[in-house]
Amino acid sequence: MDDFEAKKALKNFKFTDNDFIKLDIFVNELLKFNSRYNLISKNTEKSIWSRHILDSAQLLNFFSTKKEAKLVDFGTGAGFPGLIIGLYNKNPEFHVKLYEKSSVKRDFLNDIVKKLNLNIEIEENVYKCNINADIVVSRAFKKLDEIIKISREMINKPHKLLILKGKSAQDEINKLSLDHNYSYKLKDSMTDADSKIIAFDVT
Repeated sequence: MDDFEAKKALKNFKFTDNDFIKLDIFVNELLKFNSRYNLISKNTEKSIWSRHILDSAQLLNFFSTKKEAKLVDFGTGAGFPGLIIGLYNKNPEFHVKLYEKSSVKRDFLNDIVKKLNLNIEIEENVYKCNINADIVVSRAFKKLDEIIKISREMINKPHKLLILKGKSAQDEINKLSLDHNYSYKLKDSMTDADSKIIAFDVT
């Protein structure tokens, strides 16, 4: 998928002209920062719009930002997927919080949030305290069993877990010992034929 196709898909999600202006600034800042620090793989710099931005935005298929909710992103890195969702969000009652342990990446995120005037919080440590969240998203954080452990022990119930995974998604699920209150669907990714989205409903 090239940039044109990725941007067309983003328009289908109702990203506005102003959103695209902010996304362009974000991409330029990311590339500048990435020349000094490893925020994303150099191999994906030419496919940021599909590999990173649209890959993040596709999670909007699973919830509405028009409703009051708290969304958290575990291990957001350069802001994927949480910052993209926060940039899209126009509802002051929909709160987005990014967790990232790397101080270098947090510096980048804080700079972007300020520059783009985004209503996003940034935290360091997922394990510091109990987490108040209705929706949890994750792209490159931990193995699935560790995410489920955090869900069981640290997150209020009920909530959704939306996890972007590669082709081993089903194998990882098969190795889990899931409680009866964990139901899931496995969906194909829009951006990679081998990738999946695991959508858990936790009650």
